[in-house]
Order: sequence, then C-alpha cells, then structure tokens
Amino acid sequence: MISGPPRINLRSVLVRFPFLKTHQYSILNLNHSTLLGRVKMAATFPVGVNPSMPKGDSRFKPPIEFACFSYDKDHQFRLDDSSLKWYYPPQGDLYGLDLSRGFETFDKHDDSVDEHLVSLLKTIADHEEKTGKQIDAEFVTWRGMMTKIMAAPYDDEGFEMNATLYRDCIFIEENHSFKVKNQQEQNNRQRTSNNNNNQRRNYQNNNNNNNPPPEVMQFWGYKFETLCTLPRPWGEVSRDYIESRDSLPVSNKEQYCSVVRTGIDNDKHKIVLGGEVDCIWDSRKSSSKNNWVELKTSVEMRNNTNDEFFFMKRKMFKFWIQSFLLGVPKIAVGFRDRNGFLKRVQEFETESLPGLAMRDNRVEWRMDGCVDFLERFLSWLKETINDGVWRIRRQKGAKEIEVWRVEEAGHGEILTDEFMNWRIKLEMKGMEGQS
Repeated sequence: MISGPPRINLRSVLVRFPFLKTHQYSILNLNHSTLLGRVKMAATFPVGVNPSMPKGDSRFKPPIEFACFSYDKDHQFRLDDSSLKWYYPPQGDLYGLDLSRGFETFDKHDDSVDEHLVSLLKTIADHEEKTGKQIDAEFVTWRGMMTKIMAAPYDDEGFEMNATLYRDCIFIEENHSFKVKNQQEQNNRQRTSNNNNNQRRNYQNNNNNNNPPPEVMQFWGYKFETLCTLPRPWGEVSRDYIESRDSLPVSNKEQYCSVVRTGIDNDKHKIVLGGEVDCIWDSRKSSSKNNWVELKTSVEMRNNTNDEFFFMKRKMFKFWIQSFLLGVPKIAVGFRDRNGFLKRVQEFETESLPGLAMRDNRVEWRMDGCVDFLERFLSWLKETINDGVWRIRRQKGAKEIEVWRVEEAGHGEILTDEFMNWRIKLEMKGMEGQS
C-alpha cells in the first residue's frame, strides 16, 4: 500500500492541538483548508453516487474550443493547428490488416519526461495576449485528469494528481512518478495474464501461438489512427497515399490538442480543459462545436452478452467520458481479434452512449452520477485547497479521495515562471488601462 498522511479525526486533533478549542481557533470557525494547513493531515472525500442527484444532461455546459496547439513530427510545440488530421476510415479491402505491422519501426514519444502543464499554459497565455484579458476559469487541467475524477463513482482505478491555487484558479496535473509506476505495473500484469492464457491454450490446443506483449497491444491504437486519418481533407490527398496507409511509418509524436471552456450548473464551476483530438470529419470551425472524431480499438465482441456487458461497462464508459468532456460528437471503434487483426469499424454517437448503457441493467454507470460527482468534488476541492502544492490521490478500489498539502508555499513545477510573469504583466496592463 502506498504510504500517505493520516486522515483527519477531529477528536484526536483536539487532543493533540488543544489551542484549536479556544475561541480564536475554534474548529467551527476553521474552514477545511485552514485546518489542514495547521495540523498537516489529509482531507478525504467519499467516492459514491448521490441517490437524490439532479439530472446531468443539462448541468454540463457544452465544451467550446477557444484555442489549440500542435506537436509536430518531432513533438515540438507549435501554436497552430498544423497537426490536425481528417477522418477517412479503412475501406473494405483494408479489413483483416495486421495492426502489429510496423511495430519494429514505431517512432514512439518518450513519455518518461514530465511535461507538466507547460504546453497548455503557453496556449492560454497566447490567447490572453490576443484578447487582452485573463481567461475566466476556476479549474485548468488536462482532459485526462477530469476523466479520472468523473469516472470514480463507477470505477476502481487509482490516480494521483498535483494541484495548486493561483489567482483564484486551481491548476491540476498528473503526478508523473505515479503515472510511470502505474504503467509499469499494468504492463507486468498484462504479461502475467498473457503467459497464463498461453499456458492454458497450449495445454488445451497444443499450439504455440503467443499473445503479443503489452507494448505491441498499445501500438495497435496508434496503427489504427494511421489507417483512419489523412493529413488534409480527402479531396486534397492522392489515392496512392490513401491506399498505402498500411505501409506508412507510425508515430505518436505528432498531435493536435484542443483547449475548451466548459462548466457545471450555469458556470458554478468554470473549467478549462486541454486534450488531444484524433481527427475531424469535415472542416474546423472557429467559434462553434467541431465534428471531432475519437479513435479507439477494442477486442471484437463474440456472440454472447458477457462480451457486450464488459464492452459497455468498461470500454465505452471511458470512451464516453473522454469524448463528452472535450465535446467530441463521434467515436469510431476499430474492433480487432485477439491477435491484433482488424475486423470492422463501428461508429458511435457520443450522446447516445448513456442511453445504450441504461438498456443493460448490469451496467451501473450513468451520466447523471458522473456529472453530479464531479460537481460535488470540485465544490469540496475549492474549500480544501489554498496555499502551496497539494496531492490528490485515490488508491485503487478505495472509497475515498485523499487530499493533502505536500509543499507549504509556491506552486512547485505545476506553473512555469513564464506563465506567472505573463499574468503579472497582464494585470499591470489592466491597471494602466484603468488609470
């Protein structure tokens, strides 16, 4: 078990810190973050569904893109949409392709380096410089962090994040060391599972067909993206290029990232999210919702209800949240066999998935529960976090999320000096305009 600070027990706190009984420091007069700051303990937020929650479909403000950035083929940051791709799925003659093809030459991004929020902050600062005013946000983070929080009531996944409060806005990033360790553990579990499956198969069928290692299975998703996308609209791309996509080199360094503004309950929580967009199926619009497409792969469902249940409970649940948060209206899933051969492509409308989930009584997740939990947690987080750097943690399967301070002052590496200096400069410009 990962070590962490103790939970708050008010009785033990009063015994250890009797000054809190006095009028000046009455427990009743201390908010949660002040108490945490004085006694250096962790606050906990229960993970669960509120049975009397309001409906969620109208509580979440539709995400609208207000900025974007790209990573080029060398994963260098660019303030443009140069890495945007267009959706053109594999046609009939491409089905049955080996998604493992090209793994040996895979140009993989080195994700061992902690990139923090640097690119997102640069993009926000550029937008503020163009508009002359600070973005109106109370939370700024990557889409992936909100996905983990929003999924918590129906999922047992563990996570760790770092957060800091700066000028009335909470900035949240993933705790990189946890991310690396967690990925290694997942890969090891997958290898163990593959070995066990192989032993059973060899015993039963007396063959030597080995399951691919986890790194190859992760590659399948990037290969599918290469098969499904074009660098320009279809009419501007040669037929030779379209038909040769199976032989193109695969890389995950090049990315297009959208930055959106959204909110909950009439902007009770104002949220800015950044996240990668796989492709678009028509043309990019400057001031409205775009027809983005999320690309995913999944093992082909056999003709039994258990496969459909697992797909809707686990896979589609995460697919839906990721797309919902960034305003992606369509999800294209490449179904493959267990050896990585593409079988078919099926498209799903993001807004239809919660309804599909409700048709199976065994599938527990609901849109209302996800949105309500996110709203309640963000409200609590506002009351909890103040000065310094804070850790947000949920251990795998835990029924609570822990939050505690890890640095008394400053913002750690969550915020860059460049961004904070820009904000000071922006405020000075505002004061000059008022004088």
